[in-house]
Order: sequence, then structure tokens, then C-alpha cells
Amino acid sequence: MVVQAREGLITALARVLVATAVPVERDAVARAFSGAVTGIRLPGALLCRTAAGCDLLAAGVGPALAAASTAGALTAAALEGAPYDLVVCAGIGGGFQPGAPVGSLVVADAITVADLGAETADGFLPVTELGFGTVTHRPPQPVVRLACEATGARTGTILTVSTVTGTAARAAALRDRHPGALAEGMEGFGVAEAAAAHGVPVLEIRAVSNPVGPRDRAAWRIGDALTALTEAFGKLGPALESWNAHDQ
Repeated sequence: MVVQAREGLITALARVLVATAVPVERDAVARAFSGAVTGIRLPGALLCRTAAGCDLLAAGVGPALAAASTAGALTAAALEGAPYDLVVCAGIGGGFQPGAPVGSLVVADAITVADLGAETADGFLPVTELGFGTVTHRPPQPVVRLACEATGARTGTILTVSTVTGTAARAAALRDRHPGALAEGMEGFGVAEAAAAHGVPVLEIRAVSNPVGPRDRAAWRIGDALTALTEAFGKLGPALESWNAHDQ
């Protein structure tokens, strides 16, 4: 591990796991790294290790499968005696307008599950108001700041949903409940739950492929968002190399 002094802090080369939903997102991240990628078979998943030592995992769609796959990778690393220093949930997602236009990047300062709770006559109640669970994980501010400075990303809440928003009414309801929301995805909270169970900090970064609201596939810019994701990790990798995951 390379360790050096910088700005009065001890910084180190962090061991990083990047979890995406699907292989096309994983491959977009992989294109940011030079050299060969090695496949490592895990129970139910394939881990892709870059020449730089960053591990990439297509963890599956939705918070449940993403949590299970990420937990498996974290457990395997811990059993090998080489635990991760940071987990990054990455991918494309919807952006709330006008704060996160199509093609932009969003880094989460809060990873919040938007639909875990109960519907009542008075509206939606998050699970925390029912007396148990959690609804938000907060990435460490130093790594959020580094990621934003490196990539030019916007910072705000990224919502995790089990059902993608497809109407203006639901988009408005989500924004009313979460005024700081800039993007939504389907995996962040699950990845964050797995990371928290292992005591590993988490980051979420989304490249915006479409507006949150009425479902209009013709307006989606998936290719542009994947390119933005590749470019982001081309800038994010060097920034993470200077971050000490143990100095929170």
C-alpha cells in the first residue's frame, strides 16, 4: 500500500469495490481503466478485477439483489484477509429536473430509500416512523468532496426506488418528501446496507440518462450517460487513490 502525507492527513491507496446494476454499466466503468481485466467467480456473481486493483461487480437490478451480491463480495474479501476500504455504487439513473439534466453526474451526499415504509390515509410513512429500520446512509464527506472536485458532479440526495418513477405526479411527490433529491436509481440503498453491515464506507455516483417523470424511452440518452460514467471514473480513479478510507 502506498502511503504519503498530504495536507496534514495520511492518505493511502484504497481498495475499492464498484457495484453496478448490470454488465453494461460495469463495462462502462471498466473502460476507464487501462490494462487487462481478470474475472473472479463468486457464488452467484462474477467479480472483474482491473489491472489497477479496482474490483467491479454487476450486482443485479434492485436493492435486494444488489445488497445480496455486494454482501457476498464484501464477505469474500474479508475472508481472504483483504477487506475493501470503500464501496462505490455506480450506474446510470434518472435526474430530477432542472437540478440534474440529462448527461450530468450526481454524487450522493445522502443515499435514501424512497419507498420503504407504509401508505396511510395521511400519506407515506418511512419505515423509521414505524419504529424500526433506517432509510438513509450518508457517504463520508471527504470522499464526496473529492469525487465532486474530480468529476464536476452535482451533490445531492440519490433516491433508491423499487419501482422506477414513470409519472409527473410521483416525481412531484418524491420531490415534496425529499427536497434535496437530484437523482433516482434502484440499487444504492441496497449496496449501502451491505457496506454498512461490514463497516465499510459507501459512495454513490449516477450519470443521468433521463428525466425523472413521465416514461419516455425516446428521450433517454443511455449511450451518453454510459460515456459520462466512463469519463467520471477516468477522473475519479486518481482521486480515490489519494483518499484514506480510514481517516473519516
